[in-house]
This record gives sequence, C-alpha cells and structure tokens, in this order.
Amino acid sequence: MAKLIIFSAPSGSGKSTIINYLLTQNLNLAFSISATSRPPRGAERDGVEYFFLSPDEFRRRIAAGEFLEYEEVYHDRFYGTLKSQVEKQLAAGQNVVFDVDVVGGCNIKKFYGDRALSVFIQPPSVEELRKRLVGRGTDTPEVIEDRVAKATYELSFAPKFDIVIVNDDLEKAKAETLKVITQFLQS
Repeated sequence: MAKLIIFSAPSGSGKSTIINYLLTQNLNLAFSISATSRPPRGAERDGVEYFFLSPDEFRRRIAAGEFLEYEEVYHDRFYGTLKSQVEKQLAAGQNVVFDVDVVGGCNIKKFYGDRALSVFIQPPSVEELRKRLVGRGTDTPEVIEDRVAKATYELSFAPKFDIVIVNDDLEKAKAETLKVITQFLQS
C-alpha cells in the first residue's frame, strides 16, 4: 500500500536539498502536485508543476472541503493540497511526498494517521539559520529577519511531528532521513 511522507521545516533548514536527494533513491516517491491561485510562471503547465485555479474557484473548493490543507499567503494568493490529487497518486501506487508548512503538515498527518510519516527538518539553531539565509544572498535583511521570526514560530511545532532530523551536517541528515523513510516504507 502506498504511503505518504510529509516534510516541514523553517526556510533555510535544508529541507529541499534533502527531499531532492530522496527522490533519487529508488523509493517510488512522487511529489504531491499542489494547487495555487497564482498565474503560471514561465513554462509551468497546469497539472504538472501546479493546478492553476482562479481565486474564486479556490474558495469554492475550500468551501466544498476538497483540500487536505491550504493557506492564503497574500490576499487572493492561495496554495493548497487537493484530496483528489493525493488519492489519485496513492491509487497509482506512488508514495506521495509533501513539502508543506507546519500547519499543513499537521493537518495532512491528522487526516492520514499512520499511513503518513511526518518529518520535521530542524536547523541546529536559529543563529545558524540566520547565517544560512544571509549566505544564500537571495533575500534583503528585512526578509531574512521575517524568515527568522517565522522560523522561531515553526520550531515550536517540531514536537508534533513523528520524526525530527537536526540538519547540522547535511550528509549525516540525508543518510538519517533516508534510513527513517526506508524503514517507514517497508513497515
């Protein structure tokens, strides 16, 4: 039976790097395709990178209870996970991987219970996280401080996850995550 793996972490914790590594490990993993109300960027295609919905359509589907989790990031800018899409991927035998915020991660775990494993990737410290975000060179100091403040809030959710992996050494964190995911998929 196909399973679900939920990843959450503060920005800059190494979550995307770890997920991308796992996707190369022959674990039959497939990314959950999210829905968004933003327009496609560049070569993005509906049903491939995202399902593109109008804000009104997104609201209609929220009201109909079609989302496992969703968030209105800015006014009329929604992101969410459609139950129907996840069920379609599970029925196809894919182990579905989620990269979601902490609240979304908790909601998906609650919905699927033991069929899902929730993994929280934690930076060694908030100070280290700040250093990583500065080192990326992609954000203004204000954005970095906003991300650090949000990270402090997100770290309070770590105990709600099945597994917490502290990424103080990327190779070690990748190996530890691979071991945990492999055991979960084989159980």
